Amino acid sequence: MKFNFSKYYRKDLNEKRWNLIENLKRREELSPKVIEAISILPRELFVQSSFSSKAYEDNALPIDCEQTITQPYTVAYQTTLLDIQKGDTVLEIGTGSGYQASILHILGARVFTVERIKELYEKAREIFKMLKLPIQTRFADGTIGWSQNAPFKKIIVTAAAPSVPSSLLEQLAIGGLLVIPTGERASQDMLLIEKVSEGNFLETKKERFKFVPLIGKEGWKE
Repeated sequence: MKFNFSKYYRKDLNEKRWNLIENLKRREELSPKVIEAISILPRELFVQSSFSSKAYEDNALPIDCEQTITQPYTVAYQTTLLDIQKGDTVLEIGTGSGYQASILHILGARVFTVERIKELYEKAREIFKMLKLPIQTRFADGTIGWSQNAPFKKIIVTAAAPSVPSSLLEQLAIGGLLVIPTGERASQDMLLIEKVSEGNFLETKKERFKFVPLIGKEGWKE
């Protein structure tokens, strides 16, 4: 599928956008097809208007409700680990601005995303509708997943958990991949988990990052 979001680009940000893409291309650990998806999607739509001039800086930026839109490098890194294939069913925990879910859809995934904050949930739905992205959304506690649509080929968690929620492991398909940052609130290890068979998982520890906390029944408490 071809995506054309050019009417949403701010022309004054074009140079910054391409500078970001060129910098991401220099990172050998990142997938070229993921970088291409990032190059297509206008990040300025997903940030607060007061920060739109900074949309293509490689930084996390504040969005509503004291949350953030993830740094472009981190989006690219997590998405590369997921190894999205066309038609993959993907569960995202933490819709936030909707940016990560949109990248996943551009890559050909069938995306299900859960958000616990009503205001963010509603704003993301508006952006998906505007961009005509058929992303399935749910307002709920993401730490317990979305069992009605399980199993999922891939699961991505965009907030930091103290440990891996058992519900997400249960809802991962055999042969599927889960990418999640876990650890203390100050910083976390990015984990790549493959479900080898029922109850049998292969876990690989990747780079360290800092995410907002994953709040919910199987995450951090309020």
